[in-house]
Amino acid sequence: MAATEVDKIRNVAVIAHGGAGKTSLVEAMLFDSGSIDRLGNVEDGTTTTDYELEDITRKITTSSSIAFCNWNGHRINLIDTPGFINFLEDTRGCLRAVDGAIVIVSAISGVKAETQKIWKYASEFEIPRVVFINKMDKDTANFSRALGEIEKAFETEALPLQVPIGSGDSFTGIVDLIKMKAVKFNNGKAEESDIPAEILPEVEEYRKNLVEKIAESDDALLEKYLEGGMLSDDEVIKGVREGSLTKRFIPVTCGSAIRNIAVSELLDTALLCLPSPAEMVRISPIRGKNPKDGKEIERKPLKTEPLSAYVFKTIADPYAGRLSIFRVYSGIFRADSNILNATTGAKERIGQVFYLMGKKQVSAQTIGPGEIGVVAKLKETYTGDTLSDESRPIVFEKVKFTDPIISYAIAPKSKGDEDKVSTSLHRILEEDPTLRFQRDEETKEMLLSGMGQVHLEVTLERLKRKFGVEVVMKTPKVPYKETIKVLTKAQGRYKKQSGGRGQYGDCYIEIEPLPRGGGYEFADKIVGGAIPRQYIPAVEKGIIETMHEG
Repeated sequence: MAATEVDKIRNVAVIAHGGAGKTSLVEAMLFDSGSIDRLGNVEDGTTTTDYELEDITRKITTSSSIAFCNWNGHRINLIDTPGFINFLEDTRGCLRAVDGAIVIVSAISGVKAETQKIWKYASEFEIPRVVFINKMDKDTANFSRALGEIEKAFETEALPLQVPIGSGDSFTGIVDLIKMKAVKFNNGKAEESDIPAEILPEVEEYRKNLVEKIAESDDALLEKYLEGGMLSDDEVIKGVREGSLTKRFIPVTCGSAIRNIAVSELLDTALLCLPSPAEMVRISPIRGKNPKDGKEIERKPLKTEPLSAYVFKTIADPYAGRLSIFRVYSGIFRADSNILNATTGAKERIGQVFYLMGKKQVSAQTIGPGEIGVVAKLKETYTGDTLSDESRPIVFEKVKFTDPIISYAIAPKSKGDEDKVSTSLHRILEEDPTLRFQRDEETKEMLLSGMGQVHLEVTLERLKRKFGVEVVMKTPKVPYKETIKVLTKAQGRYKKQSGGRGQYGDCYIEIEPLPRGGGYEFADKIVGGAIPRQYIPAVEKGIIETMHEG
């Protein structure tokens, strides 16, 4: 498969709270574009991007997944991201590698806390966004209420490009406010028609608001509009694109992912409102540092530039080994080549490279600038590393993930499997940078830390499925310690008689508290050689060891 030209690429993350319909929307996009020939669904566990057993069983996305489709001469790389609170750091890591996002807001529940959190992540990376109001086919769907919540939660004007025709069971399609045409759907097939008379006044009001917003952005257009002239469709389209890329307003569309209504129109909107990698550099330039001298370097998304790629996700595969998913920012990533891991300084040998369609790997010889690919079995490359041309190295800033918030003790179900647990968990840790694994020296327990109980449960399920290691999870022990509150004295006496000259030692220590936070202080008050010098370090060592135990 040949590399796509940069201006024809869209790298898009689909983001929202859990249960909003992200996976169903990605599935419908892949189906409408002809990338898949059968429309799967979450309930049956047959979607392209939720292929992990844990995702299928729980019916939630626990790990982001990559797919792609071709639409109107463009390549759209899609990332289906988690929305459940325990897995949002994975979503944040993926937003580092995209140029735009489709934010799903439910027409029933509106904007939830998780959506607001992910919106802030997208703002952190300066990513333009399009909002898709989903579930318009449900009984309590309310388009105008969802629109109001979007403006209130995101503090930016929401500008509808479409309005629904009906809602609930009567939802049959949408009105395109740019073309001023109705698009009705029957058994998944779209037909253009005139706007229904009963909603025409409402549609005209939305259209007027759209045109006014576009006119306000350009003095010439505003003058034309105020003089009674109508803006052409081309002028409206240009204004919508510029307003979206500059984030002056939020473009809003609507539909139903599960019934595949208005999904094709959303693909058109993504091409219109979201930037290509070539346009994204005007919003957020490609900058990194030279690892040799620390000076800032800027790259352009061109094939003629030196290679630079960022590894934003790792998958631990028990058969294929470590899979590194990367975004190429400049140059060409070639199969059967040698490159430099500029983060660690290690040289890596590249074998085959692939595009990803869920769990399916599509072979490629080259991955061009702006594209997303995957390579297997890199020995010293992990999430957050930069791969580059050896002669022109560059290091991109890593995403700083949140520290774990909860810890559980784990133990193998089978005795003697401690080493196997440790080895397998370190493989899992390679794909999830929000996990921590350590052995507590005081309680002698193995501790696994993560973003929540569900996060840890899913990790252990994955550990069992991928590596055949079964463990139990339990509340960790808390080592309670005593401390010194008043001055006290202690005596230690040592006697040993084993024939010949005996051994005898007598030592007194005084212990008193220091001010809180004062730490530890050892004072040697021996005079006249009552205790030989060579024995004093042993006394201090014993005190320190006892102090750690409490």
